[in-house]
Amino acid sequence: MTEATQLVVTLKQQLRQQGKTYRDVGRELGMSEASVKRMFASGRFALERLVQVSNMLGFTLAELAQTASAGELRLRVLSAEQEQELVSDPKLLLVAACALNHWTLIDILAAYRLSEAECLQRLLRLDRLRLISLLPGNRIRLDVARDFDWIPEGPIRKYFREQGLGDFLDSGFNRADESLTFSNGMLTEAAIVKMQGELRQVRLKFAELHEESLASPLAKRRGSGMLLAMREWEPAGFTRLRR
Repeated sequence: MTEATQLVVTLKQQLRQQGKTYRDVGRELGMSEASVKRMFASGRFALERLVQVSNMLGFTLAELAQTASAGELRLRVLSAEQEQELVSDPKLLLVAACALNHWTLIDILAAYRLSEAECLQRLLRLDRLRLISLLPGNRIRLDVARDFDWIPEGPIRKYFREQGLGDFLDSGFNRADESLTFSNGMLTEAAIVKMQGELRQVRLKFAELHEESLASPLAKRRGSGMLLAMREWEPAGFTRLRR
C-alpha cells in the first residue's frame, strides 16, 4: 500500500469512527457529496484538501501521517506482564475496554464514576502499554491491530474465566438479540480444521460489524459479547464410565 493510499484509508477510518459522512465533508469543503465521493474513490487529494479534511477530523497533517504509519505497525498482542497490569487495576481495565471500543474521554466520564484526573491517569498508562496513543486534546488513537487478541491462558483470559464467564452465561438467552447454541458430534481431523476456519471467519465478521457500527452515535451502540468455543470434549459423567 502506497503512503498516499494509506492516508486516504486512514481518513475513511476516522470518518467512520467519528460518525461523519461524505456529506459532512462536502459541507466543510464547500463541495457536493458526489464530488467528495469521487475524490475518496480516486484517492486524488490536493494538499489543501487533505489538510482541510484532516483538520475537520481534529488532526494536523503530521498527526494524520503518524496515525497512518502506525496503522501498518499496530500491536497484535501484549506481554503477560502488560496483561497482568491491566487486571490488577479495575479502573484501568474499564478504561481500556472503553478505549478499545472507541469511546472518547467525554463518553467515559459521562458513563462511569471516574474523575477526569483518574481517567487521564489510566489513559496515560494505556499509552505506556502501547494500547493507545493519547493525542493533543485528550483524543484517543488505538494502536492495536484489527486482529488484536489476548494471550491464551494469559491474565486477561484467566480474569474472564474467573470473574466474567459465569456472569456472561447467567442468562436465559431468550431475548430476540440473544442466542445460545450447543452442538455435539464426532468429526474427522479435516472436519475439525475446516470448522475452526469457519469460527475464525465468524470472529472476523464480528470485528467488521463492530467497525461498521462506529459510524453510529454511541447511544445507538450496545455492548455485545460473543463466545465462540470448540474443543475435543466428553461430559465428565461419561468419562467416569469409560473402561
